[in-house]
Amino acid sequence: MYTSTELSPLGDELLERIRSRAAKHDRDNTFPADDLADLIACGYLRSLVPVSHGGLGRSVQQVADDQIRLAAHAPATALAVNMHLVWTGVALTLHQRGDDSLDCVLHGAAAGEIFGFGVSEPGNDLVLSDSITTATPQPDGGYRFTGTKIFTTLSPAWTRLGTMGIDRDSVDGPKIVWAFIDRGDPGVSQKNDWDTLGMRASQSRSTVLTGASARPEQVFRRLDPGPNPDPLIFAIFANFEILLAAVYTGIGRRAVELAVLAAKRRTSLKHDGRTLAQDPDIRWRVAEAAMMMDGLYPQLDALAHDLATQADHGPRWFPLLSGLKYRATETARLVVDQALRVSGGSSYFAGNELGRLYRDVLAGLFHPSDAESAHATVAAAWLGPLDV
Repeated sequence: MYTSTELSPLGDELLERIRSRAAKHDRDNTFPADDLADLIACGYLRSLVPVSHGGLGRSVQQVADDQIRLAAHAPATALAVNMHLVWTGVALTLHQRGDDSLDCVLHGAAAGEIFGFGVSEPGNDLVLSDSITTATPQPDGGYRFTGTKIFTTLSPAWTRLGTMGIDRDSVDGPKIVWAFIDRGDPGVSQKNDWDTLGMRASQSRSTVLTGASARPEQVFRRLDPGPNPDPLIFAIFANFEILLAAVYTGIGRRAVELAVLAAKRRTSLKHDGRTLAQDPDIRWRVAEAAMMMDGLYPQLDALAHDLATQADHGPRWFPLLSGLKYRATETARLVVDQALRVSGGSSYFAGNELGRLYRDVLAGLFHPSDAESAHATVAAAWLGPLDV
């Protein structure tokens, strides 16, 4: 999976150019507008849009592969563009299953729209199942949204924000309302609050909605709160977990590469000046990191393939996807740790690439599904629900 470049718009020269800018964006806490411009120019944001709709016609499996490669060069850039790819992936997943309710996303992406993901809220650990943002119905069938969305990655660049809120006013309420909001709406503002340990260039600033308007044609779902079998929820969860796992898999891949380079570069007086590539303990650490990654690639590839080919895992989809995200982020974190031990004290200095990966990989702890949620989902699949 991770060596395929067939039909990919991400050429080696482009990726190296993006890598060359990553350290500066991290140091200066700036958004990689130059990276985004390059990715737009090569058509990358249209990857998951069918050719018939003006896109590149790539599959989720192929784009997951692309995201591994992009994240291996610039993790924060990959994470930023990931949220646009999630929305186009959701639209593609629904379209392939005969649901055209988000074909507007496919057409919009083909026309140059950039989609942001405005779902996470402070204090809402139910994520897709409920909301603390209010969605107030309007006489024309539209909605106004009021609330704060956190971790709205791609904040400086998105043109349309996919978001949700709770409608408690309608006679059939409560309903979770899903809609898109235009960036230029006067009810949309952003906090300049993204000064973080890692993934700094993603600029995932908080977005404040103060009566932000979604026109009737921008409202695409009204769902009952709680777990919901609607295809939209599956499509969001599947694309989010797979593409997010790809980003952290890319970090792990690069960490192994850097560990190998360090082992071949560093020498040891204890071993008569030979490189650490000849040290049994260092060889064990590099091998351990490589073996952990070798177990991750096929899992990610298989689930991405199954989503692209509409495999029927039934209720097993959610534990499989939760487990993938958990394994990818935890594996990448452990692999980076091994690489640090191989590389020695130089990786502790500011500006070192491996030190940056160490900070970036920690963000994986906070994305849904977190460790507790993933284990609860898998436990319920194997042991049944908890008694109440």
